[in-house]
Amino acid sequence: MRRALLAALLVGIAAPMVGVFLVQRRLSLIGDGMGHVALAGVAVGVFTDTAPVLTALVAAVLAAVLIELIRARGRTSGDVALAVMFYGGIALGVVIISKSTSSTPANLTAYLFGAITTTSNGDLWVFAVLAVVVVATTWLLRPRFFAVANDEEYARATGMHVTALNLVLAILTAVTVVVSMRIVGLLLISALMIVPNAAAQLLAGSFRTAIRYAVAIGVISSVGGVTGSFYAETPSGGTIVIVAIGIFLLASIGTSVRARVVSRRHQRAEHHPHEHGLGCGHPAVAHGDHVDYLHDGHRHAPHAGHYDEHDPRVHAQTADESETAAETTAETRSS
Repeated sequence: MRRALLAALLVGIAAPMVGVFLVQRRLSLIGDGMGHVALAGVAVGVFTDTAPVLTALVAAVLAAVLIELIRARGRTSGDVALAVMFYGGIALGVVIISKSTSSTPANLTAYLFGAITTTSNGDLWVFAVLAVVVVATTWLLRPRFFAVANDEEYARATGMHVTALNLVLAILTAVTVVVSMRIVGLLLISALMIVPNAAAQLLAGSFRTAIRYAVAIGVISSVGGVTGSFYAETPSGGTIVIVAIGIFLLASIGTSVRARVVSRRHQRAEHHPHEHGLGCGHPAVAHGDHVDYLHDGHRHAPHAGHYDEHDPRVHAQTADESETAAETTAETRSS
């Protein structure tokens, strides 16, 4: 159980950090594709009686590189290339498994749906090394990944090596899938990469904050799911995903309630004897698509012939976004 909790912690940190860029690029289902291809690698490992983790890693990385090269240079779209990997991975895995004489069904169940309590010390060391590589690489390259995810053409025009960055992200996704297959399962790993980020985007006001929230939600989901599965005697992978979806639903309800409360706070400035503008003597603060004017401790914004008082928390959220964008731009230019 100690090994299981440690492995869950590693996956809870690594998976959302890679998934945030997949969400930004609208490639949320690529984790499923890598999982299907990794199944073929697992089948090769079972058939040859070698380490399934390593053979799955090789298969997933090769598929990631092939998908990205086809998407970037070939005539086939990324969706079609991903679908080919989906079906090809499953088909190859089924064919190879049919020729195996080992206890294949039990082995495959552990990889497909997760069997975290069967994680050995050797598996844990491999997972730890791979997770550290994923987290470190993602953290170091996050400004570049962010730039490419937001505007690939602009990033290419500024001289960034977009194809190389896309390849690195694809490989990190494949490695994350392999790290997570014994914990969450190949068929469910995409959920742990995507759902925490979906919940984080509902709660956060900036990209940087969203990454922090996503990692926190990923850790809570993975560790909490493993703990819950131990006492409830349920599969670890399914329990982890259910916890993550539960957090997402709570975040959705919470943000909906907060939006209604904020909308009811739409109030006019009580007394406003003059017009704000250039040279009016009050500080102007950029706020989204308009300008607020700081007046007697309040932020007044022109709206439909009158002035609104804006919630300072909304302004703080916007300032956080501006700070993140400025930091990303500065780091990208310096590179």
